[in-house]
Amino acid sequence: MKKKMLKISGLALTGILASGIIANSVWAEEEKPEAELSVSALSQYIWRGYELSQDSIVLQPSMTVSYKGFGFNLWGNFDTDHFDTETTEFNETDMTISYDGSCNFADYGAGYIYYALDGADDTQEWYVTTSLKTLLSPTLSIYLDTDNYPGVYITLGISHSIEISKGYTLDLGAQVGYYDLSDDVDLDGDGLANDSYSDFHDGLLSASMTFPLDKYFSITPEIYYSFALSSDAEDMIENSSVDGDDSDFIYGGVTLSLSF
Repeated sequence: MKKKMLKISGLALTGILASGIIANSVWAEEEKPEAELSVSALSQYIWRGYELSQDSIVLQPSMTVSYKGFGFNLWGNFDTDHFDTETTEFNETDMTISYDGSCNFADYGAGYIYYALDGADDTQEWYVTTSLKTLLSPTLSIYLDTDNYPGVYITLGISHSIEISKGYTLDLGAQVGYYDLSDDVDLDGDGLANDSYSDFHDGLLSASMTFPLDKYFSITPEIYYSFALSSDAEDMIENSSVDGDDSDFIYGGVTLSLSF
C-alpha cells in the first residue's frame, strides 16, 4: 500500500486521505478469508475411472477455507447403500492443503492431499497444476503418490463456458488421465501386486450449470461420462469394478453450495 505523503495544500491532503480510505477498504475486502460449504448428491462415486459405488446415492460434503491464496479443504464420501456391506457407510475423508496463484498468462497451484480410507490403506499425494488463460483454458495437473499407492497420475483438460442467458452459463469440460504406477500397487482389487503399469488411463466428459439462489446459495446440476482410454486401462478398471465387467460410467447429480 502506498505511503501517505504530507502536502501543504489542504485540498491535496484531503484528496490523499480520501484515496487512502478507499484503498484501505478495497484492501480489507480483498484480503478477508473466504469460505465455501457444499454437498453433492450423485448417482455414483467414480474416481479416476474406478467404480467406488454402485446402485446407491452418494453424498459428498465439502468445506473449503481460503486466505491470501492458501486453502484448506475437507471432503468426504457417504454411501447410502454400500455394495459390499449393504449399509450406509462414510468410507472416505480427504484433507487438502493448497496454494493458488495467478500471473498474466496462467493460473497455477500446488498442494498436499491426505486420503483417509475405510477398508483400504490411507495414502498421501502431492500435486501441481497450471491453467493457461487462453482458448479452452488448457489445464495440466500432476499428482505424485508418495505413500501406499506409489505412482504418478497426470491429467490434461480443457473447458469452455457457453452463456445461455445473462448470469447463466453452461460449463463443459473434457479431460484425459495418464497413470504411471509402481509394480507393487494393487489397483485391480485382486489382492496381488500388479506388473508395472504406464498407459493412458481414463477420459472424463462433464457438463454443469450453476443457478444462484441468492447472494450466498447456489445449486448446480451436473452430469459426467467416464471411460477407459486403452485396453490395459479397460482391463484394470473392469477387474476393480463391482460386477467385474464395466469400464465406462454415466453418472450425475446436483450440488448445493454456500459461499461467503
